[in-house]
Amino acid sequence: MPDLLVRGVPKDTVDALKKRAQEHGRSLQQEVKMILQAAGEPRLDYAERVKRMREKIARYAPHQTDSVLLVREDRER
Repeated sequence: MPDLLVRGVPKDTVDALKKRAQEHGRSLQQEVKMILQAAGEPRLDYAERVKRMREKIARYAPHQTDSVLLVREDRER
């Protein structure tokens, strides 16, 4: 696997990455690898991301009502 060296990263950026790594229970190197890997993944268009998020929400909270339906219902009254 190739190595990557980045010079001249501002201290506040490094500090933010360290904090983020600590919050995720990872080393700084692991955190930066995760960020770089995510940058290389194909991006979903907005509609596809919304669709996937709604599917995920429906799985974990099937009793939740779509707020759009509630707003429409309220407007019709």
